[in-house]
Amino acid sequence: MASRSLRGLGGNRGGGGGGGRKSLSARNAAVERRNLITVCRFSVKTLIDRSCFETIDDSSPEFNNFAAILEQILSHRLKEISQSCRWLAHLPIPLQGQVTWFGYESPRSFWDYIRVACRKVSQNCICSIENMENVSSSRAKGRAWIRVALMEKHLSEYISTALRDFKTTRRFYEDGAIVLGEEANMLAGMLLGLNAIDFSFCLKGEGLDGNFPAVIDYTPYLKFTQSSDSISSDEEELRTLGSSGSESSTPENVGPPFIMDENSWFNKCKRVKQKYQLTLEQKGYLEELLRLRENQLSESVAQNKILLQRIEDSDLAHKLEKEQLEYIIVELQDQLKSCQSLDQLSAEVSLSQTSLDPGQSQGDGKQDTLNLISEGKEDTPSLLGLCGSLTSVASYKSLTSLKSNDYLASPTTEMTSPGLTPS
Repeated sequence: MASRSLRGLGGNRGGGGGGGRKSLSARNAAVERRNLITVCRFSVKTLIDRSCFETIDDSSPEFNNFAAILEQILSHRLKEISQSCRWLAHLPIPLQGQVTWFGYESPRSFWDYIRVACRKVSQNCICSIENMENVSSSRAKGRAWIRVALMEKHLSEYISTALRDFKTTRRFYEDGAIVLGEEANMLAGMLLGLNAIDFSFCLKGEGLDGNFPAVIDYTPYLKFTQSSDSISSDEEELRTLGSSGSESSTPENVGPPFIMDENSWFNKCKRVKQKYQLTLEQKGYLEELLRLRENQLSESVAQNKILLQRIEDSDLAHKLEKEQLEYIIVELQDQLKSCQSLDQLSAEVSLSQTSLDPGQSQGDGKQDTLNLISEGKEDTPSLLGLCGSLTSVASYKSLTSLKSNDYLASPTTEMTSPGLTPS
């Protein structure tokens, strides 16, 4: 009974250990996929930033790191031996590469998958890479394909076409591979930004050597932020160590904590200088643009003032013209009223003349003539003395006797005439 219980406990432990191993392996696979995708995104951003200052070629460390990362992603959980050749696994000969009927070739690489899955890409470079004389191994052809695809700006298109061929992808990769997971769509989107970069590669260099695997350099993407407290504690610790070891240590043992490569310092200085020159050029351009905009603004303000002054002058002229027109209108109205009154008066006069009696008009005419005669004659006392009063009959007779011209010749004859005597 005791032995059976111990066996049960041992079996439970074994089962728990198997479940723990599976969860641990799944966790490691997920972390590996996430790390590769994250580092690939960082490398793409680094390449884009680097391309702003210089042309990307084989000597660029950013490109070499990106090529190593992409090669690792495309080689992640790649099947080494095809299913049709599994019967050869019992042979004592170690199977290190892809098995064919004619013998053993170089180890399988992602190029074997790419040349099958990317045949549908229009104007692809698969045949030209297959016919390259200086590239013999499968790994070297894959590296040459990466460079040619980048120069043609079709790397994202190649990857997208290969990932859409899910049947071929399943045939070449095992479960848990990056190209079979959700990260594959992220990979195609990240590589799309490389189409904006002009690459220049030599397909006969050492970078195509397929004898050595690609190694990723993670140091450019690692960043450790240290708090101020930890920095102060480190400084105190270094100070105490220096004071305690100054008596016992020799000058040969004392040295800098790290030695930076001279080339790295030179490259950093060169990059800073290029950024500084670019910033100066941008600053000069912005200053010139600002000066031009200020001149345009001043000209616009002056033109605006001139236009405002013209508008004020035109308003004043319009007001004066309006006042003059109003005054002219008033004068014309007064003249029109006076003309109307004169016409009315003339019409009334003509009506009054036509309404008068003809006999009365004749009497008035006679009266007018008499008035004129009376105004024309002088009222002399001699004439009054000669005529006397018209009320007496004798005077009337004497007046009638004076009608002849003989008696009115001259006043002297009238005075000396003996026949005329005063009445």
